[in-house]
Amino acid sequence: MIKKFSSIPLVLFTSLTLFSLIVLLSTSTSAQAKSGKWHEADFVNAHCAGEIEYVLPDKTRVDCLTDTHAIEYDWGKKWAESLGQALFYSAMTGKKAGIVLIVNPKTKERFLKRLNKAITDNNLAVDVWTITKS
Repeated sequence: MIKKFSSIPLVLFTSLTLFSLIVLLSTSTSAQAKSGKWHEADFVNAHCAGEIEYVLPDKTRVDCLTDTHAIEYDWGKKWAESLGQALFYSAMTGKKAGIVLIVNPKTKERFLKRLNKAITDNNLAVDVWTITKS
């Protein structure tokens, strides 16, 4: 005779699986926090004083949309890309373009100099801020 499984072991198995998954995810997140490695989104979440990931009609996303600015957050070495994105987001939203450049103290001046030259020489209305990555 074949014995049928009751639903109790299945419930226990499911609960144990979910518990294990939660422990695994929290350990992973905790390990990332201890490593100190931040991603671009971490800087946006920590510093944006507006709407994060505002979706435009063409499905592109503004990192941070405030009452006055459409802001692109990006790494220092991607200064040129950040300028193009900020200008596009400004055109799409009617707000002033803004860039938050996430920089290493050793290379900050090099990338900031390039970005500011492009903005100044082309008479662009773009506000720039920097955040130093640890």
